[in-house]
Amino acid sequence: MKTIAFAVLFVPLSATGAFAEDPDAHLAIENPAELSKDEANAHYRALSKRMARGYATSQLDLILNYQSWPLFNDAPYISATHGQRFVNSYANRMALNYGTLQPGEVLPMGSVLAKDSMTVTDEGKIYPGAMFVMEKLAQGANPETADWRYIMVLPDGSLFGDTLGDRAGAVAYCHDCHVQVADRDYTFYVPEDYQIKGD
Repeated sequence: MKTIAFAVLFVPLSATGAFAEDPDAHLAIENPAELSKDEANAHYRALSKRMARGYATSQLDLILNYQSWPLFNDAPYISATHGQRFVNSYANRMALNYGTLQPGEVLPMGSVLAKDSMTVTDEGKIYPGAMFVMEKLAQGANPETADWRYIMVLPDGSLFGDTLGDRAGAVAYCHDCHVQVADRDYTFYVPEDYQIKGD
């Protein structure tokens, strides 16, 4: 049943030309809309409850109530590494130093970073997107991924992949990408124009 929901959500959009498929990754948006911060925030507010309900059906305690976690961007922003979707960067309380992490520093075990996403095309189509999750494991738990676990949750709550579970190979590219920022504990940060400024 979950597989059918995935097909219904994504295949018709591919047919319209809204997506381009990268054989090494998930589906990417060919023509994301150009939105002001206010427009992006308005679209996100309209979808946020629906998104949270969808991800919650995955029954991953790891992301329970993620929208109550600290948010590190002032508006959803387009992430080329997440399929040209508009994303938000949340981090749980264990990962509070995520926003100030310096080269050579690491996040503590139990840190969870979650990027929810939405698709907004320049034809005006708006959909919930996948959630991208990183969990910091105990030292030595998974040397192949520098002790990070990567999970991708589809909008209907089905798991696209989990590096410690089903379809691990489907999300192996996540770590391959994050190796670019190995000096920052494999974490990318919010683009400067979207960072929440302190008082």
